[in-house]
Amino acid sequence: MSAISHEPSDAGRAKQDWSWQLPEMWASIAITSMWTSVLFVAIWGPNFVSTSSGGSSTTIPSAIVVAVFAYLGTRVVARYGFAHSRKDS
Repeated sequence: MSAISHEPSDAGRAKQDWSWQLPEMWASIAITSMWTSVLFVAIWGPNFVSTSSGGSSTTIPSAIVVAVFAYLGTRVVARYGFAHSRKDS
């Protein structure tokens, strides 16, 4: 009499492991939220207004300042969120 071991029905399928995609997902969400905030500041945000004693005034949209910081934040988040370690290669 011989015994045959039966494998589980899903033995041939590759197990889906989503953990390798988590850093990329969170980096994408962070970058999207940064640029969404730039959009909202551009639409509803205040302006920087400077008036000189001679009566001339300069108006600068505050979205420009927020966009500079969003750009810097995007570079940092993309560098560390989308980087692949050497052990993955």
